[in-house]
Parts: sequence; structure tokens; C-alpha cells
Amino acid sequence: MKTNIPKKNMTRRQLLQSATAISGIAVAGSGFIAAPNAAWALEVTEITEHQMATLVQIARDIYPHDKVGDEYYVVAVKGYDSGESKDMIAAGVAKLDELAQAARAPSYLETKWEDNRVALLKQVEDDAFFQTIRGGLVTGLYNQKAVWPIFGYEGESFSQGGYVDRGFNDINWL
Repeated sequence: MKTNIPKKNMTRRQLLQSATAISGIAVAGSGFIAAPNAAWALEVTEITEHQMATLVQIARDIYPHDKVGDEYYVVAVKGYDSGESKDMIAAGVAKLDELAQAARAPSYLETKWEDNRVALLKQVEDDAFFQTIRGGLVTGLYNQKAVWPIFGYEGESFSQGGYVDRGFNDINWL
């Protein structure tokens, strides 16, 4: 993807404004992707911008939480931007894109409806690619201390005497 982005004297805001939006994620074409609302940005080195943007969407589709922002999903999948994961990610994203094209969408990322993307994921749920991403998200997403307050989790309690002495019966969401 070619963009007409000047190389010098550009502020971060200008870079974000000049990026091309793909499915809610801006891809600048130089190893840099960002949210159009500037809530997060990430430079990729081993995988492509399209692959990283697809991973973020896959993470959202596997563990959907409306109250959790994309920046937390980005943190959860950024570890896959490595030489060790490069081939697996490339093959997995390519397979999802092929399945999307067979279903008449340009790519997984550009498949507009969540139900349609989930149907595509179900076709690859036994693949090592899917299992690796899904398994990594359990800790990659939910071990982020910044996410805990969104779910009402106060963190471990052992160091503070345990839950019994700290309002064990104050749970109002059960």
C-alpha cells in the first residue's frame, strides 16, 4: 500500500491524520499502525501492518468486550510481532483472508459483521494458529492490571489478608 506521507517535519498528529483507515484501524504503510482516534499506536517490525490489524480484530472477536478498548487488545497480541511467530501469523492470516474471499469479503479484516468473522474463525478453530492466539489472549488480555477495574476485579488479596476480611460478600454482579 503506497501513501504520500512526507518523511520529514511531520508531527504525530499529522501522521495519524494522513494514515489510511482500514476497518477502523489506520495503516500508514511503513510498519506503523494506529487507531483513528489515536488511543493507541504500534510499530510492527516482523509481521505486516495488515497482519497485526487482523490479529487485533481476531482478539476482539474471540474475547469481545465492549468496555475494553482496542489498546488492551493491541498489548495482548503485540508479542506475535516476532521472527519466531512470523510464519505462523502469515499463514494463519492468509488462510482467514482466503476463507473471507470465498465468502465474498475482501479479507477477514474487511468482513463487516462480527457473526461472519466468528463463522470464519470457527472454520480454523482446530488449527495451531487459532489455538495459539486464543491461548495467548487468556493471559495477554486478562493479566493486564489496567483491564482489571473494567471488570470490577480488585486484584489479588492474599497480601492484604485474603478476601474474607476484605468484603467477600460485596459482589454485586452475581
